Amino acid sequence: MSQTRRALLFSGVAIAAAPALTACASLSAPWDVSPPEVAPILLTDDAVDTQSYARPREARVTHVDLDIVTDFDAHTVSGTAALTILARPGASEVVLDTLDLAIRGVTDGAGRPLRWALGAADGAKGAPLTVQLDGASRVVVAYSTGAGALALQWLPPELTAGKAAPYLYSQGQPTLNRSWIPTQDSPGVRQSWTARVVAPEGLTVVMSGEKLTPKGEPAGPGRRAFRFRMTHPTAPYLIAIAAGDLAFQPLGPRTGVYTEPSMMGRAAYELADTEKMVAAAESLYGPYRWGRYDVLVLPPAFPYGGMENTTLTFLTPTFITGDRANVGLVAHELAHSWSGNLVTNATWDDVWLNEGFTSYVENRIMEVLYGPARAGIEADLSWDELQRDVAAGPAAAVTLFGQGTTVEYVKGEAFLRTLEHAAGRGRWDAYLRGYFDRFAFQPQTTAGFLADLREHLVKGDAALEAKMQLDEWVYQPGVPSGAYHLPSPALLKVDAARAAFLAGGPVAAIPGKGWTTQEWKRFLDGLPRKLTAAQLAELDGAFGLSASTNAYVRSGWLELVVANRWAPGLPSLEQFLGSVGRGLFIRPLYTGLSKDREWGLPLARRFFNQSKATYHPSLAAGIEKTIAAAEGK
Repeated sequence: MSQTRRALLFSGVAIAAAPALTACASLSAPWDVSPPEVAPILLTDDAVDTQSYARPREARVTHVDLDIVTDFDAHTVSGTAALTILARPGASEVVLDTLDLAIRGVTDGAGRPLRWALGAADGAKGAPLTVQLDGASRVVVAYSTGAGALALQWLPPELTAGKAAPYLYSQGQPTLNRSWIPTQDSPGVRQSWTARVVAPEGLTVVMSGEKLTPKGEPAGPGRRAFRFRMTHPTAPYLIAIAAGDLAFQPLGPRTGVYTEPSMMGRAAYELADTEKMVAAAESLYGPYRWGRYDVLVLPPAFPYGGMENTTLTFLTPTFITGDRANVGLVAHELAHSWSGNLVTNATWDDVWLNEGFTSYVENRIMEVLYGPARAGIEADLSWDELQRDVAAGPAAAVTLFGQGTTVEYVKGEAFLRTLEHAAGRGRWDAYLRGYFDRFAFQPQTTAGFLADLREHLVKGDAALEAKMQLDEWVYQPGVPSGAYHLPSPALLKVDAARAAFLAGGPVAAIPGKGWTTQEWKRFLDGLPRKLTAAQLAELDGAFGLSASTNAYVRSGWLELVVANRWAPGLPSLEQFLGSVGRGLFIRPLYTGLSKDREWGLPLARRFFNQSKATYHPSLAAGIEKTIAAAEGK
């Protein structure tokens, strides 16, 4: 994910019931020894996922078969999840994760009822579902979701681009898929899957796996069923679904775009280099192992920039600016096909292993396709963000572990760029490609990465170890003294233009009409938060910032509107908050408004009440919390 993968068995593709683990599962060993078709799990203490109720060292899910029906009137999903269980000898039960699910019953694979109990709920962690195995290696859970399932967003036709049909999409990362799939919802418990999904006639269903029935098949009056499969063991947060009025256009032999018909022309134009991106990534880090790489461009309510669901990246439409200036977002989600999807953080405390690695790989892909100058600009902006994080402090918070912020992205990227500089690009690239091969389809921890790095790259070289400052980067706050950073010449020119304007120079001297999104971001982010009304009017008059169709530029501008209580910008702010659902853009605006109790807070409440139905539930809940806290509620 930028600043995020399964009830019927299909012929010949389902994983057979796995044999029980044997003595190989000693807890002193770093890995268990699973059957060859099942991904191993880490048995180290740092691989224990405290955000899951599952006890995978005793019994774990290795495969999921979904058979579900979508109800667009009730906003629910119902059906069965048939789970293949791998259990230790003597294990009597398996524990699953659920979040506001109604459990109708549990049986074994032959239909024999199994005893089960749903424990007490604990907020967003949900409630444990404990099933007594009684010798079963297959558990079938009949269930339905609540209308407020946090992973699912149901949009009426008026909130879509085409206004023609309702829309459903999921967002499972990090721990929300338990609200629509009863399974072990932990990134370290990788699972293959299949799915049969029934939807109303006229809607197309897509999922993050191989599509077996592109046009669906009859499933009763007014309904069609779509079938999917994912044969690779995959982190469960990557199981994703969407349904709506969707069209498809190929972008290359193994790439294509799904979106609403009214958006297809703009989306396909912006995504024209997708096939080249896959080839560029392969040239750096080895084969793309997931078959197809397609992209789904969602309605504006999608709360993230992108989500790296296997085979089918979900993207915000805000990246479409007509100049392909923001396709680094596509490169980022593609990069997850190696870092995150292929090698996955074992727990969310180690999310930098996904996002920091991916931010680095994204930049390398951009360099191959668009040259060092553009890659340098984007790396410099990432460095800017890291410096802001450090300055915001406290320094103790700027670590690589469990932040849930952008720190994991930008500090992780800076760390890996420093490793590249220390080792030399040739040695580093060979190491990183080998790393993805060694741990393909497996979970990883920070300690595991450092051990592998020392074994396969450092190899006892004390001088190289000292230059890399490994433990300081990973375990200490802030940014080590040896961090590598190369300023971008293009952005230094932007800095000079900004300085001249702030010194009283004419707005006409700013060469902004020829700037890229990245250059505008540097300019706007570097402006003082307090400007005069005359300065704001000059900038808006010269460049039409309040009317910009580039969400990156406009959101940066609107942060200045909020910070300065600039009334002429309020219509643009209200329209933007009512038409964009990406948290990266709107969360800072609501935060800024909420901090200004006299002027901004009433506006925040009014704008939010007008627009909250268009936001993803998890984003809306977070914004509501921010506003309510400012109101003293």
